[in-house]
Amino acid sequence: QLRFVESGGGLVQPGGSLRLSCAASGFTLDRRSIGWFRQAPGKEHEGVSCISSSDGGTYYADSVKGRFTISRDNAKNTVYLQMNSLKPEDTAIYYCAPLPPSSCAKVGTIKIAGSWGQGTQVTVSS
Repeated sequence: QLRFVESGGGLVQPGGSLRLSCAASGFTLDRRSIGWFRQAPGKEHEGVSCISSSDGGTYYADSVKGRFTISRDNAKNTVYLQMNSLKPEDTAIYYCAPLPPSSCAKVGTIKIAGSWGQGTQVTVSS
């Protein structure tokens, strides 16, 4: 059974940093393209970033490009999202999920409705 546990969220001031973790169980993470998504109140889930299983390529939504960095630690079966220069509009619940490799490069265009699991809350506020 595939299972993801997101952690690392919190309250941070504008301009601050956080590192989110996505710990996977039930499968070998490096065999899947993994995406980070976020959902702000009243909005759909939007794709933020993806790391490809095929070549390790990394992809970002335009709104976070240059500020966020996705990475993977295969030994820990964990994907990370380093978030720097955080803005109030980054406030959301963040989730990780597998993506088809063909969708990884288009992560910034993905929007998905519905209710997901717990995720990790990121709040950017002064």
